[in-house]
Amino acid sequence: MPAGDVAFLFTCEHGGKRIPRRWAALFRPHRALLNSHRGWDPGALGLARRLAKTFDAPLIESQTSRLLVDLNRSEHHRALFSPITHVLPRDERDRILDEHYRPYRDQVVAAADALIGVGRRIVHVSSHSFVPELDGEVRSADIGLLYDPRRALEAALCDAWAAALTAELPEVSVRRNYPYRGNADGLTTSLRRRYRADVYLGIEIELNQRLLVRPRLYRQVCSAVGATLVGIARS
Repeated sequence: MPAGDVAFLFTCEHGGKRIPRRWAALFRPHRALLNSHRGWDPGALGLARRLAKTFDAPLIESQTSRLLVDLNRSEHHRALFSPITHVLPRDERDRILDEHYRPYRDQVVAAADALIGVGRRIVHVSSHSFVPELDGEVRSADIGLLYDPRRALEAALCDAWAAALTAELPEVSVRRNYPYRGNADGLTTSLRRRYRADVYLGIEIELNQRLLVRPRLYRQVCSAVGATLVGIARS
């Protein structure tokens, strides 16, 4: 990956659990849900900020809870709104889209357009985290790298990144397209429809939230994620 023609873009769609004042009363009975993994991705924003600093690259982040509207879902997706907001009148849901969802999406597209417009190939890394166990299933990986296997450059990047992370942190488990499929509905998938495979690589990185109970290990993982990606970018 020649470093001269590559630009990095980092995003974090689920970086916090804030609820705007207009809808605060609606969420008061749901504080426990807001504080859970349903409300946000603990640890994801810290990683995204570290990566953006490492690469001196743009970071677009949201700290508004996904329970208001899920920025990582398409507008047509049935999970765009949570059960809490899905029951709101159509005009209120449209207001949420106009004030929170569309500005975020537009900001990401504008950043990507600007980089591509000056002849750069974009590596977009979207930072997320996942719970160690869901619906009785224990998730076996510490790090997941999600990509579209039909896009050769994305696959090659994730193969190299997984190998480098395993070499750097052999005690940490790295899996590709786990715990979710990289070509499922999401921000990177929508951007793949907009940009050619030779100019846009969209990768979601998923950290297991069990890392957060060991702060030193979480910091080591964040550092290794950045260092290994730097190494790949320079190779």
